[in-house]
Amino acid sequence: MAIPANVQPMWHAYLASVPCVDESRFYEAFSFGDSSAMADELGQLVLSGVKRATAGSIWSYEKAGKEIPKTGDLSVVTDSRGKPLCVIETIRVDIVPFDQVTAEFAAIEGEGDASLTYWRDAHRAYFSRECASFQQVFSESLVLACEQFRVVFPIPVQNAG
Repeated sequence: MAIPANVQPMWHAYLASVPCVDESRFYEAFSFGDSSAMADELGQLVLSGVKRATAGSIWSYEKAGKEIPKTGDLSVVTDSRGKPLCVIETIRVDIVPFDQVTAEFAAIEGEGDASLTYWRDAHRAYFSRECASFQQVFSESLVLACEQFRVVFPIPVQNAG
């Protein structure tokens, strides 16, 4: 996949910091959510270490002609203006229906109060908007790729104590 010009400096800095990384592991450059405010808010949650997961509908990957993320993929997270924030590595992907997402996953996704109730309400609204944009109707059985990741660049600062 071609690396967008706006993220190339961060991508090349990452490659220079790690010996022997296969450049074909690059998956995409993206921002989270479907609005500028959401992209900026969720990007900051990633940088702070609170957000360590995301979920995408399988059919949206198919509609976009993209493969489902897989363990080892590397992506550049950007803010709403396309400014690169960090490089993440996918560490796990589980394929599950919306109504079977667990409280553990909701907590790792780190949005709102990190509860399963919040996750379901916020993601039901998000996936309903996404479905509507393709003249589809949201269903609780919508199949998701529940992706867990870690920030690999820049190296997160660990809190002492």
